[in-house]
Amino acid sequence: MTRRGRKGKGVKWLKHYSSAQSILIIGDGDFSFSMALATAFGSGANLVATSLDSYEALICKYSEAESNVMELKITGATVLHGVNAKKMKSHTYLKTRQFDRIVFNFPHAGFKAKDYKEVQMVSLHKVLVKGFLANARCLLHPYGEIHISHKIGYPYDEWNLEQLASESSLTMIKKVKFQKEDYPGYNQKRGDGAKCNRSFPLGECCTFQFCIKSEEPEEETPLVCLVAALANVNLSQSHRNYVTV
Repeated sequence: MTRRGRKGKGVKWLKHYSSAQSILIIGDGDFSFSMALATAFGSGANLVATSLDSYEALICKYSEAESNVMELKITGATVLHGVNAKKMKSHTYLKTRQFDRIVFNFPHAGFKAKDYKEVQMVSLHKVLVKGFLANARCLLHPYGEIHISHKIGYPYDEWNLEQLASESSLTMIKKVKFQKEDYPGYNQKRGDGAKCNRSFPLGECCTFQFCIKSEEPEEETPLVCLVAALANVNLSQSHRNYVTV
């Protein structure tokens, strides 16, 4: 997709995402988030939707996965399986591409044995997010954004997403409230264990939005992020083709 394409007529929006952006979705469970975007855009041609699971494992775990994958492919989306968020920059398909938006909703390192202490689980989750951010940065357009939707409050604040992002030369643009209702059809899944197909309560959660940190002094507003934020505002005001939800 060309950079010019984002200013064309007929651009369709769903919250932070548009049909003019190249979007990579990581760890999409039963692929219902990707389906929500493709449905809103009327096409999935700008989407690359991925799962950590193989296709065989995926359809065994999630009741809607098979139909969602089939529908996504019909819309023109690229669907990849066996994509590890901590190694994806070396993935055969992904390593030669860059994206305007890279999305990871509710990253989770899995449920471990009951004898795991909370501090150990937080550490495992942080390793996952840190690896994801380091890899995502390599696949991001210079003015692109990385989005992580995440619960807030204890113990989730202990993950310290801003610090993890900073370690990969990323900085937070903003943090906005995440509402599941904004993405019709999206079903967040536990993804692990005997109850993997069940949803989990979201509670209070936000989408953390990051961009590549500029080389300017930290006390100054990062130029790259400022330009990216203004571009999003202008694009939003110019088109206002948001999908009604």
